[in-house]
Parts: sequence; structure tokens; C-alpha cells
Amino acid sequence: MLFASTRQPERTATLADAVERGLADDGGLFVPVQLPEFGAGALDSQVPLEKLAATVLAPFFAGDPLQSALVELAADAFDFPAPLTPLRGGAESVEVLELFHGPTVAFKDFGARFLAACLERLQPRSQPLTILVATSGDTGAAVAAAFHRRRGFNVVVLFPKGLVSPRQQQQLSCWGDNVSTVAVRGTFDECQHLVKQTMQDESLRRSHRFSSANSINIGRLLPQMVYYAASSLDVWRRTGGPASYIVPSGNLGNVVACAWARTMGLPIAEIILAHNANRAVPEFFESGEWQPRPSVATLASAMDVGSPSNFERLRLIYPDVEAMRAQLAAVSITDDQIRARIRADFATYGRVWCPHTAVAAEAYAELPQELRRARHWVIVATAHPAKFSETVEPLIGQEVAIPSSLAALLALPQHATEMAADFQSLTSFLSGQ
Repeated sequence: MLFASTRQPERTATLADAVERGLADDGGLFVPVQLPEFGAGALDSQVPLEKLAATVLAPFFAGDPLQSALVELAADAFDFPAPLTPLRGGAESVEVLELFHGPTVAFKDFGARFLAACLERLQPRSQPLTILVATSGDTGAAVAAAFHRRRGFNVVVLFPKGLVSPRQQQQLSCWGDNVSTVAVRGTFDECQHLVKQTMQDESLRRSHRFSSANSINIGRLLPQMVYYAASSLDVWRRTGGPASYIVPSGNLGNVVACAWARTMGLPIAEIILAHNANRAVPEFFESGEWQPRPSVATLASAMDVGSPSNFERLRLIYPDVEAMRAQLAAVSITDDQIRARIRADFATYGRVWCPHTAVAAEAYAELPQELRRARHWVIVATAHPAKFSETVEPLIGQEVAIPSSLAALLALPQHATEMAADFQSLTSFLSGQ
């Protein structure tokens, strides 16, 4: 299978090349030239996640240098669960897809570990590969964990100083060795712009081999389809109907993965994009005009994205606003609503949400009752609430138990460099790498 740029479809690459480059030469994002098709009856939801991953991803690896390694890649990345758990006590049919059981207790562990395994198995080069990653909170930690101490890689993580939770910052900054962490005096969008600018700079590309580990990299996005395949097939097997998803949305990678899974024929009905107060996408659904803007800080910090990169991929699936409205919905949730939902669902269901999952839970609560009852809903839980103890614990009036993997990272010393949000500062930093 070949992969094309979102901006110039005639520019194609193999999967291995697309994964290694991260970004197309024209600044576009790589997408499959054609998505494969699966019927709901063609896949078995009762096999282990890594076996389902190898089956779902096989068409994308066909004829590629990575094809022979796919089974091993899936085993490397999918060695922790993504369970569906019931939301008990409600009258409607709703479950929670828990994606926070990996090493950094966030959904991005799946994609980051898969990408790292792919890159490690590609033909070795004499010059190390520099992985550039901009993060609004969770991506950087997952990427750092996935690449830490892997030979042949240098990782540079950029995060907006003061705009992530204390425990997120600890997870971003505790690695050392081949991982460098940079606290940028700016927003996530500025961090993301610096990464793209650096990867397209000809002079820097002569002295460095760059790739990205954000969801702009196709190697991060493809494996995220697997947990949508597994969960939707599980719902189909048990209920005879499709699953509908409410996805906490920031840079839109997780949404694109869900939309691709549905396009491939997986039993998925509704998809709702649940945004925080960064309203560029919901406003597009309302007005039909795309107007990205600087991000604003919210309690759901990992979703603080004003100009989501993966909107390019979404526009290729749904080329105009009417097509998008027919297949997706988008809502915006405020910080006050996040706080109220964390309190309410702890009191009603005994569930403790991270702020991001609370955005999706509030979007579910706002659905008309008849729609809640007409579909089998899945709230996508993207991070463990222990990462946001300073927000969550005062709202529920008790401490949140810390998973052992997170506790181990919290005990490590921090290593971070502060930097201005400008290209020259990053260039100078990279010259010392």
C-alpha cells in the first residue's frame, strides 16, 4: 500500500518511508491512498488485542519492508489491555473504553510504542534519527517512554511551559539519556509550529535526520484504529448493533483513527467530537468556515489545540462541511462543566474521570434522552485521573490511587531546558544535540 500527502496526492511513499519521514516534503500529512474494507463478520473480537492488531493492520503493511515484522510490532505495542467497562446505574446503554493502562497511563501509549517499534526495525542508518515531538501534555510522555534508551534515536520533547499539569510535566521531564525535554515559553500551537518548521528546514535536514512522533506521523495513527475495531466488534458480538463513540478531541488524531475504522467497515455508528473551550472545530460545524486560532488554557490541557493538524486528514474523508455534519458531530465543553461532571459522575456512578474524559462524559450527558437510548454509547477514557490529582481530588473529596507505573515515574528527577518560542532558539538547541 502507498501513502499520499494530504496536500499533493501525487506525492506518495511506502509505509516505511512515511513513518520514518513523519511529514511529507510539502508539509502535508501522509494518508493511505485507499482504505481496506472489513465486514463486521470478518474479524474476531475474542482474540487478544495484539492478534487483532496484526489482522487489521495487515493491508497497510502489504508489500512494505515492515510487513514481515508486523506480528512482532503488534506484540510489542499491544501488551496491555483496552477494556470496555460498564457505567453502572444509568438507564441507557453506555460503556467506557479505558485506554489508560499503558506505561504513562494515557491512550497515546499504544501509538507511541507501535511507532517506536516500527522505527527500530527499519534499516539502520549511521546517523541517529532525531524524533521531534510537540506535546500538550500526554504525547510527549508516551513518546519519551517508548523511545527511552533505544539505540539510534534522539528524542526532543517540546511542551508549553506552565500549561500542563504538574504530574504531566514530571512525566515529560524525568527521562534524560537520549531524551531531551524543552519547556517552551509559549502555547502548544507554537510548539507544534516549531516542529513542522524544523522538519521542513533544508539546512537542518542536511545535518539531522528528523521524524515526528505526534499524531501527524502515520505510524502513530494506524495502531489507534485497533482499539476502535476491538471495542466495536465486542459491542456488535454482544448486542447485534454498532457502537457509537464520544471522543475527547484536541489534535484530532484519535478522531481520524475512529473515522478510518468506520470507513473500513467496522460496526461504528455515531462519532461525537468532544472539545474543551478551544472551539475551532465546533465552530466549523456551526458556520462552515475554518478559522484556527491561538489555543486557550483549560483543565483538559492535553486538548488545548487551536489549530489541529489532523483536520487536514479529516477534510479528506469529508471534503465539505455538509459531508462532515452528516457523519460527525462536535461540541464544546467549558471548565465549569468539566468540574461539575467530575463531581456528578463520581456521586452517581462512583467513576473518577480525568478532565479530558469528563469532556466526553459531559457531551454524553447533554445528548437527548431518546438518542442516548437509541444507541450503544462508548465514552472514550483517554487518561488516568491520577495524572490530574490537583484538579480531580478537590472535586471528589478524596485521593486518587496512583497506578504503579505512574508512581515509578513520579519518583525520578526532572531534566528540562527552558526556551523561547522561536525557531532560532530551537536551532541553537539542536546544534548541541
